Amino acid sequence: MFEGFSPETGEFLWELSFHNERPWFQAHREQYERSLHRPFHALAQDCWRLMSERFPDRQLGLHVSRIYRDARRLFGRGPYNDHLWFTVYASDGDEGPCFWFELNAARYLYGLGVWSTRPAMMEHFRRAIDANPARFERLARQAERLPGVHIRGEEYKRPKGDRGEYLNRWYNRKYVTAEFSGDFGEELFSPALPQRLCDTFARLMPLHDFIMEAYENSREEGKA
Repeated sequence: MFEGFSPETGEFLWELSFHNERPWFQAHREQYERSLHRPFHALAQDCWRLMSERFPDRQLGLHVSRIYRDARRLFGRGPYNDHLWFTVYASDGDEGPCFWFELNAARYLYGLGVWSTRPAMMEHFRRAIDANPARFERLARQAERLPGVHIRGEEYKRPKGDRGEYLNRWYNRKYVTAEFSGDFGEELFSPALPQRLCDTFARLMPLHDFIMEAYENSREEGKA
């Protein structure tokens, strides 16, 4: 059960960013286990459990990142991640929409996102908006009424279409996230954090389902 992070969590992540090497990490392994690994995994498990209880008809999965970077993709960087993340997802692949949480030394971020690298998925997302723009706008505005939410994602250099000022913010992106963020501080120390994340994720579920429809349609088209 998640009992909260601590100031030591942030201290460890800052130090790791400056000493990203195996000897330092091995000398501080107990600090890593105590201040980061155990509470982070507890937070992920609690969020997954709360979401599964709230949406029992969904087969939700959980993925938690590892502290170790992929040795094939170091590109001159140290062997350890200086940030961790987890995702709660309903798709059977890593290209569909998911709820996510990320922690680094300075801040934390969370929200709903889709980072598909397959153009077909975002093409179906745009088709779904085209088919019923009023429905999507209603869901998008519901999401944007949540305090602190920001819409992010890399935009196309050449827009895919013009659906008006409001919808274009969603329509013309290579991927899209509804993201919240906060500075590393008191909110991370609270045992109430899993429930807070779950409540936000639940309010984003209607938007998640809209994106999921596009993801599933793109998969079905790919099988044809």
